[in-house]
Amino acid sequence: MTTTISALRESLCAETTPLPIRFRALFSLKHIARQSAGPESQAAIDAIAAAFASPSALLKHELAYCLGQTGNGAAIAPLTAVLEDVAEDPMCRHEAAEALGALGDAQSTALLVRFRDREGEDVVVRETCEIALDRIAWENSEERKREKLKQSDFASVDPAPPTAESGKSVEELETDLLNTELPLFRRYRAMFALRDLASPPDLPTAVPAVQALAKGLEDSSALFRHEIAFVFGQLSHPASIPALTAALSNLEEASMVRHEAAEALGSLGEEEGVEETLKRFLHDKEVVVRESVIVALDMAEFEKSGQTEYALIPEVTGSA
Repeated sequence: MTTTISALRESLCAETTPLPIRFRALFSLKHIARQSAGPESQAAIDAIAAAFASPSALLKHELAYCLGQTGNGAAIAPLTAVLEDVAEDPMCRHEAAEALGALGDAQSTALLVRFRDREGEDVVVRETCEIALDRIAWENSEERKREKLKQSDFASVDPAPPTAESGKSVEELETDLLNTELPLFRRYRAMFALRDLASPPDLPTAVPAVQALAKGLEDSSALFRHEIAFVFGQLSHPASIPALTAALSNLEEASMVRHEAAEALGSLGEEEGVEETLKRFLHDKEVVVRESVIVALDMAEFEKSGQTEYALIPEVTGSA
């Protein structure tokens, strides 16, 4: 396994490695960090963190996301360093803050408060710190122990848990989703509850839930809009294609939203017309959008190939 981690680290950190291969190496390292223990898990986290030296904001934001998904406290230190680096791309710093929230450790509270309240802080970072603080508070609360959450089809650690109240209709959740008077954390809870009502895709609530989520792409918060696009990527529901295409095609839209829309379309790559849409943006003026389209087209190829696992962990014989 040591040899495998070393090989994956080399692929991930080499700027000469094609971006889709670096993403596959990253997802393999995330898998190792989640499934292994002790030195192997630490080595996988160290390998992911080493790639923060890359100039690619897209890659770095994905590194931060994956570190948050490991569930391993060893990821706190590199994520803290990214959030504290005010010269770093806000998209990366936002993802680091969100990842600290996903890890749920109360020791991150003071750091998140500092950047939530920092004068002149980017709104995306500030809003993410706010949600992360609410998630950590929820994670460590008595309320969490009392809540009976519906089993989700998705294994991700989300920025907020789905709304706990059983039996809430799509219409009621849509009302919460779009209510800008509510805290972002509660609106996110409605968002993930709607996601769960859209899976599997043949549920009677699936298309109405997707349509409700699509209305969130009109929100004033770029952070909120980008999370809607991320959820659509998880769902891979064809009903989201028009909204995702509109978001990607809107050159006035924030790049963090457009990049997420591109990747979400990549998960729908087997659907007619999606690849052609993505290819229109291979030379977009925004680097993060161009890179996302490259990764999305690779995902689209995977979707059409019938393979079962996007992250291919190399088979290395004789590894220690």
